[in-house]
Amino acid sequence: MRIRDLYSPGKTILSLEVFPPKHDPGICLDGALSDIARLSPAFISVTVHASGSVEKTLGIAAGIQNEFGLPSMAHLTCVNSSRDTVHHSLEMIRGRGVENILALRGDPVEGGRADYRYASELIRDIGGYGGFCIGAACYPEGHIDSTDLALDIGYLKAKQDAGAEFFVSQLFFDNDVFFRFLERARAAGITVPVSAGVMPVLSRGQIEKMIFLCGASLPARVVRLLHTYQSDADSLRKAGTELAAEQVRGLMEAGVDGVHLYTMNKPEVAEWIFSKR
Repeated sequence: MRIRDLYSPGKTILSLEVFPPKHDPGICLDGALSDIARLSPAFISVTVHASGSVEKTLGIAAGIQNEFGLPSMAHLTCVNSSRDTVHHSLEMIRGRGVENILALRGDPVEGGRADYRYASELIRDIGGYGGFCIGAACYPEGHIDSTDLALDIGYLKAKQDAGAEFFVSQLFFDNDVFFRFLERARAAGITVPVSAGVMPVLSRGQIEKMIFLCGASLPARVVRLLHTYQSDADSLRKAGTELAAEQVRGLMEAGVDGVHLYTMNKPEVAEWIFSKR
């Protein structure tokens, strides 16, 4: 099923994200993923494997559909790939019956290919290839490489114009940040559905790494939470999960198009958050 068809006015859809384990992607299918699937999300997205392997991402995405009967979405990056490589990946994705792709630029590496500079170019290429429902990323606080929020919204519009049919946001810890971003995006002509990305605080190291990678800001209450429980990992995990549940409730009460939960492959965390919505 195409993800664009899951959205409808007046309804907030709930979706989940998993990532392929570094060593054995089968672990995710045989263990945590079956528990995550039992939560019956609208869809499950699968990130790019740490090695960049499309096969490992695709194996899990296809398994979600075949084993659990749920729509899945495979992440696909382009910045270090040739067009031939991307087209080969699209052929593989189509061959496994996965219809939905989250089109991303990805992180450039020194000496990588330069056939693509922006995600909008990949989106247009996928659209020309045909047969896929295309999602893209958006950044409530701006992309970490951007110094101009207005320019960042312009890139978002370029993605929509290129063929993006929905957006999934980067993580944020203050719902007002997302609401302000959404207001700006709608004013700039963004008309497709936008799902809000929520990541539970499970450890200090996890959050420090993520804010360094994506540039999300930490509200005072999150800083206090990290400080209060810096020597109590279990309490930090519990408090961080409750904070995520609070975010989800607030987003749903506001009637956002969708909430996309970054599960960190922790089904018990996702289940608890879902139970509190």
